[in-house]
Amino acid sequence: MYKNIEKQTSLKLKDLVNYQDGQVVSKTLVQNELVSMTIFSFDQGEEISTHAAGGDAMVTVLEGTGRFTVGGEVFHLNEGETLIMPKDTPHAVYGETRFKMQLIVSF
Repeated sequence: MYKNIEKQTSLKLKDLVNYQDGQVVSKTLVQNELVSMTIFSFDQGEEISTHAAGGDAMVTVLEGTGRFTVGGEVFHLNEGETLIMPKDTPHAVYGETRFKMQLIVSF
């Protein structure tokens, strides 16, 4: 089920992806018909444009600050904060600073 991650090892999720100048970097940890789990890093000013997911999406900021626009409402999340983005609701993500997040989508 899990991939791209060591098992039976203590780790920090934010250390699983590195920052790259001018890019959004992702690493998928789980992908199946029920759930998707991905770790992202955003360089400052980088974004994922407006889209909708086929399941409820939960994001947790692991480092830095991200701006999340969900159904037209704006949320500024810092390290340790979590937001649920409902299924089929348009949303976008923007790196206010360099930041890392965990994304879990439940289908």
